[in-house]
Amino acid sequence: MLLTLPAFAQDYATDLDEVILGKTKREVQTDTATAATTVDQSEMDDRQASTVAELVDSVPGVTLINGQTPQGSGINIRGFGANSTYGSDQKVIIQVDDADVGAEELYRIGTQLYTDPALYKSVDVVRGMAGTFEFGSGAIGGMVRLETKDASDFTGGAPGFRLRQSVQFSSNGDGMSSSSIFAWQVAEDFEVLGNYTYTTQNDQTDGAGATIGNSSFSLPSWQIKAKKTFGDGDHAVTFSLTDTNSDSKDVPYDSFETTGGQFGNVDRQTHSRTATLGYKYNPYDNDLIDLDVILSYSDQQIDQSYVAGSSPLEGGPSWPFLQPLVDADHRYETTKLTVKNTALFETGSVSHNLRTGVEFKRKERLDASSAAGGTDDRIALFIVDDMSIGERLTLTPALRFESQSIGDGTVSYSNDVLMGGLSAFYKFDNGFGIFGSAAYSESMPIIDDLGTPAYMTQSEKATTFELGFSFDNLDVFTEGDDFAFKANVYKTKFYDITSYNVAGTFTPLGSAELKGFEVEAAYSLASGVYFDANLNIQRGEYISPAPGGDWEGIPADQLRLTVGKKWDDELDLSWEVVANKKMTRSSTPSASNVTHNLRATYKPQSGVLEGTEMRFGVENIFDKEYTPHLATRTAPGRNFKFTLAKTF
Repeated sequence: MLLTLPAFAQDYATDLDEVILGKTKREVQTDTATAATTVDQSEMDDRQASTVAELVDSVPGVTLINGQTPQGSGINIRGFGANSTYGSDQKVIIQVDDADVGAEELYRIGTQLYTDPALYKSVDVVRGMAGTFEFGSGAIGGMVRLETKDASDFTGGAPGFRLRQSVQFSSNGDGMSSSSIFAWQVAEDFEVLGNYTYTTQNDQTDGAGATIGNSSFSLPSWQIKAKKTFGDGDHAVTFSLTDTNSDSKDVPYDSFETTGGQFGNVDRQTHSRTATLGYKYNPYDNDLIDLDVILSYSDQQIDQSYVAGSSPLEGGPSWPFLQPLVDADHRYETTKLTVKNTALFETGSVSHNLRTGVEFKRKERLDASSAAGGTDDRIALFIVDDMSIGERLTLTPALRFESQSIGDGTVSYSNDVLMGGLSAFYKFDNGFGIFGSAAYSESMPIIDDLGTPAYMTQSEKATTFELGFSFDNLDVFTEGDDFAFKANVYKTKFYDITSYNVAGTFTPLGSAELKGFEVEAAYSLASGVYFDANLNIQRGEYISPAPGGDWEGIPADQLRLTVGKKWDDELDLSWEVVANKKMTRSSTPSASNVTHNLRATYKPQSGVLEGTEMRFGVENIFDKEYTPHLATRTAPGRNFKFTLAKTF
């Protein structure tokens, strides 16, 4: 890794992409105070994931709720996000090409990421609030940002056509996925990409051979993306559209399957769409202007109808209450306009990377018999400044002001919040660095709570403090090696709680305290041998109204270790061990478990197979039977995967 690259790019470059030279599977981001991890295209391909959730479960502090299927799964970061009742608690931001995606507290329906991983080239995961204020509010748990593929990723920017076809097979559930990508570089200043992916899977079995209910799915997805550069290359317009839908028949209404089938089954059609239109102006002779104007739209539509006779409660005294729930259709539409400028300048000995912007957002929810409809309009202003003082110290203050108007046409509420934080990073000459951050954020009222007036003027609040150190250097233990390490501790106080079950009731104004420890490390040798490791330990408990109760969303203590070897760009073999500690502090305790995964990637560099990629993997090699902590289903048993890809 070039240790001076981040400072150089920040101080002098106008539009340079980050360069990663590491030999391990994943770079450790040692030059920032933000707890951030990027899963790039090579790692995404290597993991052969069937869902987007499976791409991020290897990040410390990230836990999946039934992540092996797109429906009925969710992402939990540092104890916030999805749980076994709702697919989202609005404490984790999820964006696709800058579009905000996901519904709110859809009861027992599940995921906020109903899409196919083959559409994307990278996933950025931010843990905690630091680093999120220019993207949204209330990200107490963190943020997930996905970026779709570009035509130039395949053409290299040279005019011409490229076609990439990949097929993937998995033994557990007879899974199959086909992805067809057409990349056309019309000219150096105009590119177009089309992507169609179809993924299907039957019900899987666990380590004991038992069928995992509701684990089958069919997922057709497509994407169109185009980019036009004009002027002297300082103007660019980009358009992106992704679409995923599924039609499921006679499936449990309760996607988490925690109610013993009492709700019965439904026919459910899910349709998820995101679109962005972006304009960029970045004159090469003016470092004060790097303007981005992004108009985005996301739409999640869930139509469902009850399957008669499928619920044991049908006709009973509770049925008049349940029937509207299982027959309800849901739709969330979010439109957002963001105008942001990045300015590079110096004031004395301080170099600035200043991002300022304004954001207009409207969320519309269809009125359903089981959930209130309405609109949530917001205007936000934000400012974030990376200030490099000399060559060692970087200070990053961030502020975000957000104003909300929310209602359903008969009642309306207004709220204003000011949030922000400060982070600092100091780098020593020997490769060590120390960092810390303090952040405050508020999660504003949501449409789901319009029926509870007390909640509509009461935002949930949180403060987080983090402290850690990092190390990154070459030739540490032997000539040609590369060692990177990052460790941080954090403490979050969450108060004025309205969205969590506190001591058995949804008592407002409760509070909780969470604290944790995270480690990421990567080490590689000149021979091609490499090691990747990460560790997460977290604890949390309620402070009021019932002190001492355990926070339900705490993930299991986890250690993940990967050992591998690369032979240049041709062959990569790796073995991954994932160890989870027994958790007894939750109402859903889980036993300790250790699983093993093998992966191999072969990319011939010459001959008739040049340009072909072959990947082979075995997940849960020893067919371990276990239920992941926070999950409501057993994990899949042994699963063989094979992928064949070719770019023409």
